Amino acid sequence: MELLAIITVLILIQVLFFGYEVGKARGKYNIKAPAVTGHESFDKHYRVHQNTIEQIVIFIPSLWLFGYFVSQNIAAAFGLLFFVGRFVFRAAYLKDPASREIGFMLGFVPLALCLLGTLFFVGKDLL
Repeated sequence: MELLAIITVLILIQVLFFGYEVGKARGKYNIKAPAVTGHESFDKHYRVHQNTIEQIVIFIPSLWLFGYFVSQNIAAAFGLLFFVGRFVFRAAYLKDPASREIGFMLGFVPLALCLLGTLFFVGKDLL
């Protein structure tokens, strides 16, 4: 489970980093709290951060369930793919939000595989 713990910590640090970038953009573009829009560059940073939070709420529990019930090593690989995918998503979104698909899929596919894999492997034992 050590690998899953390391991957989870990396993902959480990534979210903190994305949040730090939102704060920097808020200052740079003079977006006063509680406003969450106001300059296109700020909006992009904000959406990357928010989307990542939205994804990890589902991904982290599914990662640990898959690791516990199916395979820790495969779960760690899925976690690493998700982690890298979020950076790809970020780079694409900051350049042109319409180009975010590859980064999004690099996160979505491991998320879906963790959920469906856990459901399958746990469910088959019930039959």
